[in-house]
Amino acid sequence: MRNARGHNLPDVLKVAQDCERFGAQGITVHPRPDERHIRYQDVRDLRPIVKTEFNIEGYPSESFISLVLEVHPAQVTLVPDAPDALTSNAGWDTLKRADFLKDVIGRFRQAGIRTSIFVEADPVMVEGAAKIGTDRVELYTESYASGYNADREKAIAPFVAAAEAAGHCGLGLNAGHDLNLDNLAYFNQRIPNLAEVSIGHALICDALYYGLENTIQMYLQRLQIP
Repeated sequence: MRNARGHNLPDVLKVAQDCERFGAQGITVHPRPDERHIRYQDVRDLRPIVKTEFNIEGYPSESFISLVLEVHPAQVTLVPDAPDALTSNAGWDTLKRADFLKDVIGRFRQAGIRTSIFVEADPVMVEGAAKIGTDRVELYTESYASGYNADREKAIAPFVAAAEAAGHCGLGLNAGHDLNLDNLAYFNQRIPNLAEVSIGHALICDALYYGLENTIQMYLQRLQIP
Protein backbone atom coordinates (compact mmCIF):
# COMPACT_ATOMS: atom_id res chain seq x y z
CA MET A 1 0.00 0.00 0.00
CA ARG A 2 2.72 2.45 0.97
CA ASN A 3 4.88 1.64 -2.04
CA ALA A 4 1.94 1.96 -4.43
CA ARG A 5 1.16 5.49 -3.22
CA GLY A 6 4.75 6.65 -2.95
CA HIS A 7 4.50 8.00 0.59
CA ASN A 8 5.01 6.56 4.07
CA LEU A 9 1.46 5.48 4.86
CA PRO A 10 1.18 3.06 6.46
CA ASP A 11 4.38 3.67 8.43
CA VAL A 12 6.14 0.28 8.45
CA LEU A 13 8.17 1.05 11.57
CA LYS A 14 5.14 2.16 13.58
CA VAL A 15 3.10 -0.82 12.44
CA ALA A 16 5.85 -3.21 13.52
CA GLN A 17 6.02 -1.58 16.94
CA ASP A 18 2.25 -1.67 17.26
CA CYS A 19 2.15 -5.36 16.31
CA GLU A 20 4.60 -6.10 19.10
CA ARG A 21 2.61 -3.95 21.52
CA PHE A 22 -0.54 -5.85 20.57
CA GLY A 23 1.10 -9.19 21.37
CA ALA A 24 2.93 -10.36 18.24
CA GLN A 25 5.87 -12.55 19.20
CA GLY A 26 7.96 -11.79 16.15
CA ILE A 27 8.21 -9.66 13.00
CA THR A 28 8.90 -11.22 9.59
CA VAL A 29 9.88 -9.22 6.51
CA HIS A 30 10.41 -10.41 2.95
CA PRO A 31 12.55 -7.94 0.98
CA ARG A 32 12.26 -8.87 -2.69
CA PRO A 33 14.73 -7.74 -5.37
CA ASP A 34 12.29 -5.15 -6.77
CA GLU A 35 11.46 -3.95 -3.22
CA ARG A 36 7.76 -3.92 -4.07
CA HIS A 37 6.89 -4.91 -0.50
CA ILE A 38 9.56 -4.33 2.14
CA ARG A 39 12.52 -2.23 1.04
CA TYR A 40 16.09 -3.05 1.97
CA GLN A 41 16.29 0.19 3.94
CA ASP A 42 13.16 -0.83 5.88
CA VAL A 43 15.02 -3.91 7.05
CA ARG A 44 17.89 -1.79 8.30
CA ASP A 45 15.52 0.65 9.99
CA LEU A 46 13.49 -2.09 11.67
CA ARG A 47 16.47 -3.84 13.23
CA PRO A 48 17.01 -1.48 16.19
CA ILE A 49 13.30 -1.12 17.01
CA VAL A 50 12.11 -4.73 16.82
CA LYS A 51 12.24 -6.09 20.37
CA THR A 52 10.76 -9.53 19.66
CA GLU A 53 12.21 -12.03 17.17
CA PHE A 54 13.22 -10.51 13.84
CA ASN A 55 13.03 -12.89 10.87
CA ILE A 56 14.19 -11.95 7.37
CA GLU A 57 12.80 -14.14 4.58
CA GLY A 58 13.93 -14.27 0.99
CA TYR A 59 15.84 -15.88 -1.85
CA PRO A 60 19.57 -16.06 -1.01
CA SER A 61 20.98 -13.84 -3.72
CA GLU A 62 24.27 -12.14 -2.93
CA SER A 63 22.50 -8.85 -2.19
CA PHE A 64 20.08 -10.62 0.17
CA ILE A 65 22.88 -12.48 1.92
CA SER A 66 24.81 -9.24 2.40
CA LEU A 67 21.75 -7.54 3.85
CA VAL A 68 21.12 -10.36 6.33
CA LEU A 69 24.75 -10.43 7.44
CA GLU A 70 24.69 -6.65 7.88
CA VAL A 71 21.43 -6.56 9.88
CA HIS A 72 22.02 -9.78 11.82
CA PRO A 73 18.44 -10.88 12.64
CA ALA A 74 17.52 -13.68 15.02
CA GLN A 75 16.53 -15.85 12.04
CA VAL A 76 16.82 -15.95 8.26
CA THR A 77 14.31 -18.01 6.27
CA LEU A 78 15.44 -19.12 2.82
CA VAL A 79 12.81 -19.45 0.11
CA PRO A 80 13.35 -20.61 -3.50
CA ASP A 81 11.33 -17.77 -5.05
CA ALA A 82 12.31 -16.54 -8.47
CA PRO A 83 12.87 -12.75 -8.53
CA ASP A 84 9.57 -12.21 -10.38
CA ALA A 85 7.47 -14.59 -8.24
CA LEU A 86 4.23 -13.05 -6.98
CA THR A 87 4.50 -14.98 -3.72
CA SER A 88 6.17 -18.09 -2.33
CA ASN A 89 4.75 -21.10 -4.18
CA ALA A 90 7.09 -24.05 -3.53
CA GLY A 91 9.65 -25.42 -1.14
CA TRP A 92 13.33 -26.12 -1.76
CA ASP A 93 14.50 -29.35 -3.28
CA THR A 94 17.01 -29.99 -0.53
CA LEU A 95 18.62 -32.84 -2.47
CA LYS A 96 19.24 -31.14 -5.80
CA ARG A 97 20.17 -27.80 -4.22
CA ALA A 98 22.12 -29.28 -1.31
CA ASP A 99 25.53 -27.85 -2.23
CA PHE A 100 24.19 -24.35 -2.82
CA LEU A 101 22.16 -24.31 0.39
CA LYS A 102 24.94 -25.81 2.47
CA ASP A 103 27.28 -22.99 1.43
CA VAL A 104 24.69 -20.29 2.20
CA ILE A 105 23.74 -21.82 5.53
CA GLY A 106 27.41 -22.05 6.47
CA ARG A 107 27.82 -18.32 5.97
CA PHE A 108 24.87 -17.54 8.21
CA ARG A 109 25.90 -20.08 10.82
CA GLN A 110 29.38 -18.57 10.98
CA ALA A 111 27.70 -15.25 11.75
CA GLY A 112 25.56 -16.81 14.49
CA ILE A 113 22.24 -16.41 12.65
CA ARG A 114 19.64 -19.17 12.96
CA THR A 115 18.59 -20.50 9.57
CA SER A 116 15.27 -21.95 8.43
CA ILE A 117 14.56 -23.47 5.00
CA PHE A 118 11.16 -23.40 3.28
CA VAL A 119 10.20 -27.00 2.35
CA GLU A 120 7.24 -29.03 1.20
CA ALA A 121 5.56 -31.44 3.62
CA ASP A 122 7.82 -34.27 2.50
CA PRO A 123 9.96 -36.24 5.00
CA VAL A 124 12.61 -36.74 2.31
CA MET A 125 13.00 -32.98 1.85
CA VAL A 126 13.04 -32.50 5.62
CA GLU A 127 15.78 -35.11 6.03
CA GLY A 128 17.72 -33.48 3.21
CA ALA A 129 17.49 -30.15 5.02
CA ALA A 130 18.93 -31.68 8.18
CA LYS A 131 21.93 -33.00 6.28
CA ILE A 132 22.93 -29.56 4.98
CA GLY A 133 23.06 -27.96 8.39
CA THR A 134 19.94 -25.83 8.75
CA ASP A 135 18.56 -25.20 12.22
CA ARG A 136 14.90 -25.32 11.25
CA VAL A 137 12.54 -26.01 8.38
CA GLU A 138 9.42 -24.04 7.58
CA LEU A 139 6.63 -26.20 6.18
CA TYR A 140 4.92 -24.67 3.15
CA THR A 141 1.26 -24.95 4.17
CA GLU A 142 -0.63 -23.94 1.02
CA SER A 143 -1.80 -27.50 0.29
CA TYR A 144 -3.06 -27.89 3.86
CA ALA A 145 -5.01 -24.63 3.63
CA SER A 146 -6.51 -25.43 0.23
CA GLY A 147 -7.61 -28.92 1.33
CA TYR A 148 -8.73 -28.04 4.85
CA ASN A 149 -12.44 -27.50 4.19
CA ALA A 150 -12.85 -30.60 2.05
CA ASP A 151 -11.03 -33.07 4.34
CA ARG A 152 -8.87 -31.68 7.08
CA GLU A 153 -7.60 -35.10 8.16
CA LYS A 154 -6.32 -35.82 4.68
CA ALA A 155 -4.92 -32.31 4.37
CA ILE A 156 -2.96 -32.48 7.64
CA ALA A 157 -1.55 -35.99 7.21
CA PRO A 158 1.57 -35.08 5.15
CA PHE A 159 2.38 -32.30 7.59
CA VAL A 160 2.21 -34.59 10.59
CA ALA A 161 4.64 -36.95 8.82
CA ALA A 162 6.98 -34.09 7.91
CA ALA A 163 6.85 -32.72 11.46
CA GLU A 164 7.69 -36.12 12.89
CA ALA A 165 10.63 -36.38 10.49
CA ALA A 166 11.85 -32.96 11.63
CA GLY A 167 11.67 -34.12 15.23
CA HIS A 168 13.66 -37.26 14.45
CA CYS A 169 16.30 -35.15 12.69
CA GLY A 170 16.57 -32.67 15.54
CA LEU A 171 15.26 -29.76 13.47
CA GLY A 172 13.18 -26.90 14.78
CA LEU A 173 9.82 -26.55 13.04
CA ASN A 174 8.13 -23.46 11.60
CA ALA A 175 5.17 -23.18 9.23
CA GLY A 176 3.57 -20.62 6.98
CA HIS A 177 1.53 -19.70 3.90
CA ASP A 178 -2.29 -19.42 3.79
CA LEU A 179 -2.73 -20.22 7.47
CA ASN A 180 -5.68 -18.22 8.80
CA LEU A 181 -8.23 -17.93 11.59
CA ASP A 182 -10.19 -20.89 10.23
CA ASN A 183 -7.43 -23.47 9.85
CA LEU A 184 -4.71 -22.41 12.28
CA ALA A 185 -6.00 -23.93 15.52
CA TYR A 186 -6.34 -27.42 14.05
CA PHE A 187 -2.90 -27.22 12.47
CA ASN A 188 -1.40 -26.18 15.79
CA GLN A 189 -3.17 -29.00 17.64
CA ARG A 190 -2.01 -31.70 15.25
CA ILE A 191 1.57 -30.67 14.47
CA PRO A 192 4.10 -31.69 17.14
CA ASN A 193 6.86 -29.33 18.24
CA LEU A 194 5.63 -26.35 16.21
CA ALA A 195 7.89 -23.43 17.17
CA GLU A 196 6.38 -20.59 15.15
CA VAL A 197 4.05 -19.63 12.32
CA SER A 198 4.51 -16.72 9.93
CA ILE A 199 1.21 -15.14 8.94
CA GLY A 200 1.04 -11.95 6.94
CA HIS A 201 -1.57 -11.66 4.19
CA ALA A 202 -4.43 -13.32 6.08
CA LEU A 203 -3.72 -11.32 9.21
CA ILE A 204 -3.84 -8.01 7.33
CA CYS A 205 -7.05 -9.04 5.55
CA ASP A 206 -8.67 -9.90 8.89
CA ALA A 207 -7.44 -6.64 10.37
CA LEU A 208 -9.56 -4.73 7.85
CA TYR A 209 -12.62 -6.16 9.59
CA TYR A 210 -11.51 -6.75 13.18
CA GLY A 211 -8.77 -4.16 13.68
CA LEU A 212 -5.08 -4.95 14.02
CA GLU A 213 -4.92 -5.36 17.80
CA ASN A 214 -8.00 -7.59 17.98
CA THR A 215 -6.83 -9.65 15.01
CA ILE A 216 -3.44 -10.38 16.60
CA GLN A 217 -5.17 -11.47 19.78
CA MET A 218 -7.48 -13.74 17.77
CA TYR A 219 -4.49 -15.43 16.14
CA LEU A 220 -2.76 -15.86 19.48
CA GLN A 221 -5.91 -17.53 20.82
CA ARG A 222 -5.83 -20.00 17.94
CA LEU A 223 -2.31 -20.96 18.99
CA GLN A 224 -3.29 -21.92 22.53
CA ILE A 225 -3.54 -25.71 22.83
CA PRO A 226 -6.45 -26.76 25.08
